[in-house]
Amino acid sequence: MIRGAKVNILGVLIDVADYEGAVEHIISAAKEGRSAAVSALAVHGLMTGVLDHEQKYRLNHLSLVVPDGQPVRWAMNLLHGAGLKDRVYGPNLTKLVCARAEKEGLPVYFYGSTAVVLEGLQRRVRKLWPKLNVVGLEPSKFRRLFPPEKEELAERIRSSGARIVFVGLGCPRQEVFGFEFQEALPMPILCVGAAFPFLAGELPQAPSWMQSTGLEWFFRLSVEPRRLFGRYVVLNPAYLMLLLLQATGLRSFDTSGIAPQSELLYG
Repeated sequence: MIRGAKVNILGVLIDVADYEGAVEHIISAAKEGRSAAVSALAVHGLMTGVLDHEQKYRLNHLSLVVPDGQPVRWAMNLLHGAGLKDRVYGPNLTKLVCARAEKEGLPVYFYGSTAVVLEGLQRRVRKLWPKLNVVGLEPSKFRRLFPPEKEELAERIRSSGARIVFVGLGCPRQEVFGFEFQEALPMPILCVGAAFPFLAGELPQAPSWMQSTGLEWFFRLSVEPRRLFGRYVVLNPAYLMLLLLQATGLRSFDTSGIAPQSELLYG
């Protein structure tokens, strides 16, 4: 389901979509050879748009932004009556798209993370979808790209024959990538966050009960406390406070953002 509606959560536009609708949107774009930058956005990603008006502009100009986190889905249902019964979790969306790509004969490209993670990812992909045509696996450079490097990367992906590219650069770098490459790549760009290390078995996933109750953040914080402390301990309470202001009408949140003055060229 994609109802064709984007709803305003703290000024960031999130699509009222479920897994089925998101997959169909992606596969249709892949078959037609058209751009479709897609992000699975949790609280942290949404808050990057709240705190940075240029990032808000980027997020609100992606083709499809789905609620990766339960707290984002709950906010959509509470504030806008979205009626979503489940989130659209990036790792699960990745699996569903890979399965459809295998069935439809659509080649895929994985960009981001490290060489070690990509090796594990490749092994898992071969096991789960043996007929999936993986035409490229390329690790992140973990720095900003020079303009010629951007053109070279786009050409590598295009010339590979890929029809879908999965991007695992972490938030907000991957959403910047999706925004800046969507005109250069005539294919869906899926920004799927931790899907790469999860599928590769490099990071443990939260138990299903923690995921369904919105406690995945607590599990991930316990696994990577130094890296994720600021993200969860600071941003989660700020999200709830601002959401209360929006729900009570004490504050409105504009969706326009500010057009970026220059490219960041993350890669």
